[in-house]
Amino acid sequence: MADKSMEHDKKVLHNLGYAQELARRMSGFSNFAISFSIICILAGGITTFPVALSAGGGFSVAIGWFVGGLMALTVAFGMGQIASAFPTAGGLYHWSSHLGGKAWGWATAWFNLLGLVFVVSSVDVGVYFLFKDLFLATALGVDVSAWGATHQAIFVLALLASQGLFNHYGIKLTTMLTDFSGYLIFVVAAVLVIALLAFSPVAMDFTRLTTFTNFTGDAGGGVFPFHPSMAFVFLLGLLFVCYTLTGYDASAHTSEETHDAQVNVPKGMWTAVFWSWLSGFIMVATFVLVMPSVEEAAATGWGSFYYTLGASRMPAALLIFLAAGIVIANYLCALAGLTSCSRMMFAFSRDGGLPASGFLSHVSTQYRTPTYAIWVSVVIAWLSTLYAGAFVVLATGCAVFLYLSYVMPIAAGFLAEGKTWKEKGPFNLGGFSKINAVLAVIVGIVLAITGFFPPNEKVFYLTIAMVIVMVIIWYAFERNRFEGVPEGDRIKENQKKIAEIESRYVD
Repeated sequence: MADKSMEHDKKVLHNLGYAQELARRMSGFSNFAISFSIICILAGGITTFPVALSAGGGFSVAIGWFVGGLMALTVAFGMGQIASAFPTAGGLYHWSSHLGGKAWGWATAWFNLLGLVFVVSSVDVGVYFLFKDLFLATALGVDVSAWGATHQAIFVLALLASQGLFNHYGIKLTTMLTDFSGYLIFVVAAVLVIALLAFSPVAMDFTRLTTFTNFTGDAGGGVFPFHPSMAFVFLLGLLFVCYTLTGYDASAHTSEETHDAQVNVPKGMWTAVFWSWLSGFIMVATFVLVMPSVEEAAATGWGSFYYTLGASRMPAALLIFLAAGIVIANYLCALAGLTSCSRMMFAFSRDGGLPASGFLSHVSTQYRTPTYAIWVSVVIAWLSTLYAGAFVVLATGCAVFLYLSYVMPIAAGFLAEGKTWKEKGPFNLGGFSKINAVLAVIVGIVLAITGFFPPNEKVFYLTIAMVIVMVIIWYAFERNRFEGVPEGDRIKENQKKIAEIESRYVD
């Protein structure tokens, strides 16, 4: 049965004009796990928790998470339907090119690639802070007050180098780790919730979850400048969900490494979002319920999670276990992010979309991984962390650029459906397709623009600058040079070379 599925996967890929260069060794669970690992509620659900609490209090945390999760699901369904029809590495870039033309695909690629770089770098910076402040300082009582920018740069470089090595030596090794991460996230999140509830010093007040309090300004520790509008403040808090429930395009980027990709890739995306949404809601709601005081927690600003954890009466050994589990889960989140980023870089390069494309599209004949793309991703991710305010800017930029890249192929699919796009895959939304596409584009844009407001206006300026630069580069250089994804006669020409290309690789 597996051999039959493998042959079908290979045939679909050949029909799209590509050889089976990457090793197809991921199961359906592994495809789910890599997206679930990148979403990682123990990453964004903890590191950006203060964003929601310091916006609208418990309401922004609980109701914001619930609403934002529904919004993310519509985007995952829209992406999943397209992934089922075009199961290739590079995912979104490939879809946008087929459905909206090569310029639309080229622009999608740059938003997606930059967003994926920021995923890796922001999570690894988050690992540094969690290791320093949660594991060493909070759990073990180590004095880390002398740690500074140099410590951060060296620590993050070591993280990225190890993640690069895991990715370099084959998808099987990476898959084992991300599969483990899927289980680890569930276990650590469940133990964290139970421990916080069991050792809470206060009686739970569920009205906290539906009580809106404007904590912008000094009341929220200065996370956001003060703003009087309840609607605007709620929008600010959605950045918490936007950053956490993202990165599930990893399932699409590993399409060429997944068995029965037309079925398992869309399923991997939407189930990763669904289970992260459900388990994440329980976790973040618990944070609010066990706080001795919501007002005091919000006033600590970026320290609100540590305030909550510090108030718990859980045993020291349990705290050490949870701190270690959270740090490891975040490390594996960044590992999965690097896998996704390198596959995107490989796929875009394979079609000539990046400088030194022949170099970046290289696949190791021994390990069947895009080794050069992996190490270039490592270097770029590390360089992006050298900015002093790295975490906030990188986390916000990651959310903004990824959601913009998510809605671009969905919008193109809405216009192309029934016209140039007539053949869908097994995952088909049917009559709900166009309705979902409209909803997905709207909510994707809403989630993206949550990162444009102060104190994240730098991301807005970066986005505007990026659009201007892309327009200039496209019309000055790329419009005539870049051929885009294989279409028509180019697919036929590529198919003549497939047997020779595939003969180079060791199974």
